[in-house]
Amino acid sequence: MGPVSQFIERNFKHFNAAALVDAAREFKNQIEKGNKMMLAMAGAMSTAELGISLAEMIRQDKIHIISCTGANLEEDLFNLVAHKHYKRLPNYRDLTPEQEKELFNNKLNRVTDTTIPEEEAMRRVEDILFEYWKKAEAEGKRYFPHEYFYQALLDGRFEQFYQIDPKDSWLLAAAQKNLPIVIGGWEDSTIGNVFAARVMEGKISLNVMKTGVEYMIYLAEWYKNNAKPGVGFFQIGGGIAGDFPICVVPMLIQDMNIDVPFWSYFCQISDSTTSYGSYSGAVPNEKITWGKLDVDTPKFIIESDATIVAPLIFAYVLGW
Repeated sequence: MGPVSQFIERNFKHFNAAALVDAAREFKNQIEKGNKMMLAMAGAMSTAELGISLAEMIRQDKIHIISCTGANLEEDLFNLVAHKHYKRLPNYRDLTPEQEKELFNNKLNRVTDTTIPEEEAMRRVEDILFEYWKKAEAEGKRYFPHEYFYQALLDGRFEQFYQIDPKDSWLLAAAQKNLPIVIGGWEDSTIGNVFAARVMEGKISLNVMKTGVEYMIYLAEWYKNNAKPGVGFFQIGGGIAGDFPICVVPMLIQDMNIDVPFWSYFCQISDSTTSYGSYSGAVPNEKITWGKLDVDTPKFIIESDATIVAPLIFAYVLGW
């Protein structure tokens, strides 16, 4: 156990800190038992540079499949190729609407305290991915959104633009492992918007991109093949990144009459107010009624900032 883990064990004794330790210990236990782990990643975790710890989790086989938003998929690549052009705004809470408009005019898209540069990040990635979309069209092939990212990364098309240590890119680590990724609502992302625009302009065929339904089928097949001894569910934030994949279990059991185990572990890091009308704020026990978790499934909620909590849990699992 390294110094970070020792610090956590020594100091995190109560409340959300204690929940962090309990969740981290059980995460580690799940892996040691041979179970797989799903990471469901919402929010702006890629722009928060979660890749610094997540990439190592992937390399060390602590994460086996990822469900993320289209934004998290692309923003790790944006950070990889344009990091030096990002601008941090520590006073973001004090910005006036006029200052926000100035950022827009300068093609700087703000994510809390950080701006993503449109030309160096989004357009650079768009231009290269468009080539892969056209290649698939010419060959009569179809791929998932993340597979186009994988192809371009593994071909080395972005290497000349790298602006961080590539070992800190979780997407590159995932591509090198050919890690399964599922994305619900990929269209709700910058590159997803770009793809839709190019389809409407007649520049690319819609058929080159596999859909959300196909992602669900892909996930269902993966789960059937990996459900034993168990698959845990580690969720950062709420929304579709978590809601989309977690329902694959009741779909298989209730809609297809296939006997698979429930998720073997559940942990959510969330700052959503606990409620009973919100998926993001629903407590784990509610998921029992939907056939996602069982009565004895280890369940944890850590009500805190995921940009602080997730790296600490990953550090604990990695033995740092």
